[in-house]
Amino acid sequence: MSNDTTKINPLLCNPETGICEMPDLDNEKLTSIEFQSNTKPVKVVYFTDPICSTCWGIEPQLRKLKLEYGNSVEIEYRMGGLLPDWSYNSGGISKPSDVAHHWDEVSAYYDMPIDGDVWLEDPLDSSYPPSIAFKAAQLQDNKKAILFLRAIREMVFMEKKNITKWEHLELAATKSGLDTVQLRLAIEGQAKKDFEEDLKLARAYGVRGFPSLFFESGHGAKEFVYGAKPYAYYELAVLKLFPNAEKTVYSKNWETLFGKYTSLTAKEFTELSGTPRSESEQLLNNLVIAGSLEKLTTKNGSIWKLRA
Repeated sequence: MSNDTTKINPLLCNPETGICEMPDLDNEKLTSIEFQSNTKPVKVVYFTDPICSTCWGIEPQLRKLKLEYGNSVEIEYRMGGLLPDWSYNSGGISKPSDVAHHWDEVSAYYDMPIDGDVWLEDPLDSSYPPSIAFKAAQLQDNKKAILFLRAIREMVFMEKKNITKWEHLELAATKSGLDTVQLRLAIEGQAKKDFEEDLKLARAYGVRGFPSLFFESGHGAKEFVYGAKPYAYYELAVLKLFPNAEKTVYSKNWETLFGKYTSLTAKEFTELSGTPRSESEQLLNNLVIAGSLEKLTTKNGSIWKLRA
């Protein structure tokens, strides 16, 4: 692996390219990766990280992809290791406080709520602990692990929680229906090994940054979507590999959407419901007034959840 990190900092995500880019890696060829047997025609190997702000930015597109093409597409979540530690100085970021303003800018660009003050109030020293916790969650239940990943992302991006701390991981695990005792045992054991395997796989795929989504068919065909892109890019990648993929027509009313995803930002609600962005926030706020939803507001936007 190259030690030249003077130009690229993975925490300095570029909104215009939609990429959180990593320093140069000694890449192996993607041809060395074989498609693993899968029950669905298209597999997406998604390299991400719990604190990747651009990955948070594509949540609306991924949620829509799952609703429309979930019968044809299986998304396999892999951790990429965005922030090992703070033993570098690159891209104008050498300490946690340098990230705060950058996250605020990214929030406005993607229209997704991110409060960068976590880097001032309770900064993370690495993204490895929450990544390993996600691998531990996968050992229990993959669907619950994805809920867990969403929960810890909401914690770090919106609630300013340091998700390297067990108290926050434990709460997110409980909310996601995971066994916290098993989770902690796995974090100390098998999950560390699984995380290392993810890092090796990322090198084999030639991953240079996040989000990196590799669309693969069982016949060896591949499509690559790098960085944050409009929804059409992800849909096109599926249709190139599986032209017969049928788009699921789903109900776009708020009850159905919140029944599927218990928390939504205004951008996500717009993407999933087709409601104009200028109207989404008012509609969601009216549902708060009606007692159907509750709202968490940050300095850079809000998220709405079903009222408990």
